[in-house]
Amino acid sequence: MPIQPASLQFDAHGTPYSEAFEDVYHSADGGLGQARHVFLAGNGLPERWRGRERFVVLETGFGLGLNFLATWAAWRDDPARSRTLHFISCELHPFRGEDLARLHMHWPELAPLADALRANWPPLTPGMHRLHLDGGRVFLTLYFGDVRAGLAQIDACADAIYLDGFSPAKNPDMWAAKVFYLLSRRAAPRATLATWSVAGEVREGLRRARFVTGKAPGFGGKRQMLRGHLHPDLQRPAPVIPAERHAIVIGAGAAGSAVSERLATRGWEIDVIEALPGPGQYASGNHAGVLRPQPSLDDNRLSRISRLGAIYGWRHIAAAQALGLPLRAAATGVLHLARDAAQEAKMRAVVERLALPAEVLRTVAAGEASEIIGWPVPRGGWHFPACGWVQPWSLCAANLAAFPENVRTHFSRRIAGIERRGGLWHALAADGATLAAAPVLILAAGVGMPAFPQAAPMPVWSARGQVSELPAAQSSPPRVVVCCGGYVTPAVDGRRCAGASFDVGDPETNARRSDQQANLARLEAILPGYTVALEPAAPGARVGFRPVSPDRLPLVGAVPAVTCAEPPATLASLPHHDGLYAISGFGARGLTWATLVGETLAARIEGEPMPIERELSDAMDPARFLLRRRGNPITDDDD
Repeated sequence: MPIQPASLQFDAHGTPYSEAFEDVYHSADGGLGQARHVFLAGNGLPERWRGRERFVVLETGFGLGLNFLATWAAWRDDPARSRTLHFISCELHPFRGEDLARLHMHWPELAPLADALRANWPPLTPGMHRLHLDGGRVFLTLYFGDVRAGLAQIDACADAIYLDGFSPAKNPDMWAAKVFYLLSRRAAPRATLATWSVAGEVREGLRRARFVTGKAPGFGGKRQMLRGHLHPDLQRPAPVIPAERHAIVIGAGAAGSAVSERLATRGWEIDVIEALPGPGQYASGNHAGVLRPQPSLDDNRLSRISRLGAIYGWRHIAAAQALGLPLRAAATGVLHLARDAAQEAKMRAVVERLALPAEVLRTVAAGEASEIIGWPVPRGGWHFPACGWVQPWSLCAANLAAFPENVRTHFSRRIAGIERRGGLWHALAADGATLAAAPVLILAAGVGMPAFPQAAPMPVWSARGQVSELPAAQSSPPRVVVCCGGYVTPAVDGRRCAGASFDVGDPETNARRSDQQANLARLEAILPGYTVALEPAAPGARVGFRPVSPDRLPLVGAVPAVTCAEPPATLASLPHHDGLYAISGFGARGLTWATLVGETLAARIEGEPMPIERELSDAMDPARFLLRRRGNPITDDDD
């Protein structure tokens, strides 16, 4: 469902007001005071997070973000605070960033935090958005959409619950029995709850969901509020926090470097073992690649993951570049042109149905497309203004260089096998010597995954890709990345990339003339007349091998300890190797998947709230293929 932003309005007293729900966003006696009295004090904060490794807050309505800002400020001011703070919130009608700026002006004491929040504010697209704040110690996970759908998809154990929203009389969906039930399912043992509402249906709904509640003095002109806790009989296992943060990562490509960086931000020590002399020299070794989403009319799982991955990936790139890391990338924009009039109409229909913000996806006609590219084209198509090209190996190198005190690299070291003994995974050399040992081992070995017997339950196939490299003057057209059955990049250091072939099971390592000709034919189809001036011998070529899965989605998660499953097996019921994880199957979308998938696996290993919906996490689980038939032969049609 497209996101409808909130409309900025105020009532006669100057309190932010929603005309749609005919209710105010916070008490007329003061939003910040209400946040501190009802939600922080009502949940026993800051006392309850003191001395904890992490603390998780779950909120039902983000609104102006005041509850979050008040919580963050209190956490920052507490010298005994938890090591990390997770704040998860749902919002059906989020404000635009510029409207938040006007609203936040009323609380100048929160200005530095409010400025940081807005600087990271995501585009208003459906689904989850994870923001990293306060040097990576504060995780804000926003779900844009209906609260019932959001709570069903959130994968977290909340220590404190902020039950907020417009009044039950104005917005009953926020206070429905399903909401209370889902909150109890997301509550950690001894979780607490607070809300300003003491309505009878709220108290009864919480009781039925197994919360124990009682009235307490309210804020301002409201005489009472409600405090509660999860019934002690509901004993659910709390997430296990790793006792030792040390992992081996096998592979230094897009997958391995991404999860290494995401774990290093959490204080992990990482030993990265790579057979080649440096990072990103295999499938991630191309001169330039494309980072953009893959929309679809039904907004399927691949489309949703790729959209979230593109948004998260570009935010990561911007943060890395701001730190001065040697990452080559530019959000020049990406144009995906239609091959014919019928597809152009279909692309317009996709944009109309998804109704995403224009900075994420829009359509352009042939004239505007030609102007953006700097070359005449016969048709328009999709424009992704905030996307562009990335140099893959520089992304890998930047990830590994981000935390030099945490990440140790072992290049030109080939792994002969892995085994677990004494509670540790051992990465073994050909002579049986241990290259590294750690309680956690992550297989990010690309197409080398089948060499490990433990990876047998996961179908990872090899797809050969040949990319052509063309000499190019700086600022020569195309000035943006252009796709249409292939792709071509802008000039990067005197070269542009065009391609690419995608041949599953083809082992040829040398460049082929036929593939060069096919790449040039793709380029000519994208930009008619472009190849006329190219010298026949001018293009260079690079061959790489991409790991792909039968359903074209990544594999990320714990490695199954069985090779078959009988009904009624589920993902949760299948046994897994203790401490062994996989991250692979990126195919031709490694740049789009890598950073978000790395964050997803890091959160899973840490036992943290997940950054993506449960449905999407399950769709990428390596054990999924044990529960269904193997897929059909892979194709990779960008159109």
